[in-house]
Amino acid sequence: MDDWGPGWARKTWTPSPELLNSDGSLFGGYLAALADQILAFAAMTAAPADAMFRTSNLKIDFIRVGKAEPLRLEGRVVAKTKSIIHVEADFFRPDGELIARASAQQIIVPFGQP
Repeated sequence: MDDWGPGWARKTWTPSPELLNSDGSLFGGYLAALADQILAFAAMTAAPADAMFRTSNLKIDFIRVGKAEPLRLEGRVVAKTKSIIHVEADFFRPDGELIARASAQQIIVPFGQP
């Protein structure tokens, strides 16, 4: 993670060539895995100290094609209750264009519970 604060996290990532489809576009499944990661980083900034969380729902919308170039990932907490942290993230190309948007719900689980 490059930077973070209460309710947000930011990361820069450059995909390696083996993560590209045959046409040079980014493999969407890997972007979904990155979404889960940046969303978790954002949720960590709001999770209670005596609990952990688990992703209960993950959604990603692919808006534009991504290529093998640095991406900026920005995650943020949208809402938090006693049991759920709702997070969203945006993926940007170097030219500032949005290529994907993700959201998730993180279920807060006290330590020691499955």
